[in-house]
Amino acid sequence: MDRLLELTYRAEQSHFWFRGFRQFMRPALERAIAGVAAPRILDCGCGTGSNLEMLRPYGSAVGFDLTRIGAEFAKAHGHRVAQASIAEMPFQKESFDLATSFDVFQVLPDVIEQAAIMEMWRVLKPGGRILLHVAALQILHGKHSVLSEEKRRYTPARLRSIVESANFRIERLTFDHFSLLPMILPVRAWHRLTAKDGVVSAGEGEITVPMAPVNALLTGLVSLEALALRAVDMPIGSSLMVLARK
Repeated sequence: MDRLLELTYRAEQSHFWFRGFRQFMRPALERAIAGVAAPRILDCGCGTGSNLEMLRPYGSAVGFDLTRIGAEFAKAHGHRVAQASIAEMPFQKESFDLATSFDVFQVLPDVIEQAAIMEMWRVLKPGGRILLHVAALQILHGKHSVLSEEKRRYTPARLRSIVESANFRIERLTFDHFSLLPMILPVRAWHRLTAKDGVVSAGEGEITVPMAPVNALLTGLVSLEALALRAVDMPIGSSLMVLARK
């Protein structure tokens, strides 16, 4: 866990994937808090706390993480963070305007998944919104999936079902990281094809920041996708995002 947190924190600062992710999230965040005075934001499963930095311009943001190590790591980087389970949040009902969860749901055990979405409903004010980002498509399972301990990768239908089961009204559901799919798909397929006895091992390659020219080129690619995503939904991609209202 220490190793994964440190690797993730380093990548979040400059890796092209995370640069794209932040650009994809900004329009959704703007929509989520539009017209809300002094929004209160809760990041569920905040990990290193880097996403709290992204959330700060949009309101008063706090977070929590399941592990003591994760919570302490985020606190050490200047964020307001508690240690708690997403299935049992230590916050009063109807106390937040926006609840986010970025690439957390795919690591939740099945028995926790439903409880998590219900807890997000509970802590939101009437009219509040959730913004979820999750790993998509089981065909993209690979070494990074094992490293991050994924339990599943989502289809639009499954993500819609989970969100609507808690009586949220979906405002937008789309794939993202479509532009990287031609690179990700063959790499992940190779991981599975070369797995010993059919068991894919963990790998750190995809969370390592590439050489500067490559990173800049791929950052430009996801930036173009971010512009397109403001206007249209992506038909496929390595991740899914959903914005929904209570």
